[in-house]
Amino acid sequence: MIALILVGFVLATTGVIARRVAGVQHERELLDLQRRRDALTAERVKLEAAVRDDASRAKLQPIAEQRLHMSIPKADQQVFLSRRPQVPSPRHDSL
Repeated sequence: MIALILVGFVLATTGVIARRVAGVQHERELLDLQRRRDALTAERVKLEAAVRDDASRAKLQPIAEQRLHMSIPKADQQVFLSRRPQVPSPRHDSL
């Protein structure tokens, strides 16, 4: 009878220890994933800043002038076109 109680106690404590070990292991994996997520978020912010910098006019203007032979037009080279007001077209029912 006492042996049966001892075996039950050993099994119960073994289960508790196994559950705690698994919990610690999952916590380590979770912390590792959080670190990776934080690193990827920081990298994304850095890349977004690089894209903003590379898409700026100060960066693109010299490239356009050198490679594409483009320049900012002078005032006498600009033509402003006015838009005609759009007249709504009559509706055609398909039925």
